[in-house]
Amino acid sequence: MQQILITLGIIFLILGLLWPWLSQLPLGRMPGDIHIERENFSFHFPLMTGLIISVVLTLIMWWLRR
Repeated sequence: MQQILITLGIIFLILGLLWPWLSQLPLGRMPGDIHIERENFSFHFPLMTGLIISVVLTLIMWWLRR
């Protein structure tokens, strides 16, 4: 459990340091993301972004378990 928490802390630290560059990525604004806007209603469902993040995390977890 300690190793997992330390690893997550390091990952969050790295993400925090890289945030100025990561915010420039088009995540959440990709083709395939669903965005509906009406007069008093706005709905955003990042379908393609979720799929890409899922694939990347699956590949990373697969690589780490090998």
